[in-house]
Amino acid sequence: MDDHGRGSGPRPAGDTDEPLDPRPPEPLPYEGVWRFTAPAADSSVPQARHAVRDLLYRQGVPIPGDLLQGVLLIVSELVTNAVRHAALLSPMLAVEVAVGAEWVRLSVEDNHPYRPTALEADHGRTGGRGLLLVREITREAGGVCDVEHTASGGKVIWAALPFVPARIP
Repeated sequence: MDDHGRGSGPRPAGDTDEPLDPRPPEPLPYEGVWRFTAPAADSSVPQARHAVRDLLYRQGVPIPGDLLQGVLLIVSELVTNAVRHAALLSPMLAVEVAVGAEWVRLSVEDNHPYRPTALEADHGRTGGRGLLLVREITREAGGVCDVEHTASGGKVIWAALPFVPARIP
């Protein structure tokens, strides 16, 4: 039986795997995908973080406070990396927030072809730990992250994190 991404739950009694109601469930009020663009400039880092925070709040996403802080740190790190490393070839970047019934996915896309990897940074250096931090926050939350090439030759770096939704009356 297809659960339409809403997690495991009790299945109908009987010998059938068919759902009682053949229609897929309606999306929850906070589910959706939002995308915005910003210049590859330092000022875009706090603007993106505040825009994501405000969006999640405005949509009523039932994300726990500690996970929200991790999400906002991920947004900051990904936008900072795009600003620092891709701005010459990508004067604009795109931030996308996708929210499902039990997860949130963040991505930052730019037009620079270089595909970065999370490196262990020298402890004597400041900086250089952004993707490592994103990977660790995502892993601790039970999520996944990756870097993919886009059709236009750029890249998108994304992180998807699960959360336990609050009960909606």
